Amino acid sequence: MSEHITVAAFAGSLRRKSHNRGLVRAAVELAPPEVTINVIDLAPIPLYNGELDGPWPAKPQPVMDFIEQLAAADAFLMATPEYNYSVTGVLKNALDWASRQPGPDRPPALQGKPAAIMGAGGRYGTVRAQAHLRYILLHNDVKVLNKPEVMVVRSGDAVDSEGNIIDQHVRNQVSELVHALYKWTIQLRK
Repeated sequence: MSEHITVAAFAGSLRRKSHNRGLVRAAVELAPPEVTINVIDLAPIPLYNGELDGPWPAKPQPVMDFIEQLAAADAFLMATPEYNYSVTGVLKNALDWASRQPGPDRPPALQGKPAAIMGAGGRYGTVRAQAHLRYILLHNDVKVLNKPEVMVVRSGDAVDSEGNIIDQHVRNQVSELVHALYKWTIQLRK
């Protein structure tokens, strides 16, 4: 590894001790030196409202900040919980804002960039939410990494009381995913 990449990472959960936020924190800890991971908090982003979605910069400030962070990134890392067999409203809302063209001379911040997905949840480890997220990302031609997969089953057993990932197997999976995202991003640059 020699080229450097910047990754915008976010979890589709608002809870501070969320297991999915724990996955993002683990990714930051385990990233190789060639990867800088900037964590984005989705909490300040308002619900999508077309009346607030004016031409750049006439958007809510948290939305503009989010779009700028995504636009500055080389790749994305998303951690999704699974609610009712799908992604959370928080995550879908953020992606709805980011999928729009922010201005006449600017493509959507998500457009065509590489991404990796991971998730922590119950019996099925977010498999359905991850499938739905892949489908949502098709709209902006996001290049989602297929393997390795990180689907943490019964995630309560993999975290401490603060939601930090302590299970070594899961930490290894997250490390493999971040390394694979690095290679995927470099490959797509060529």
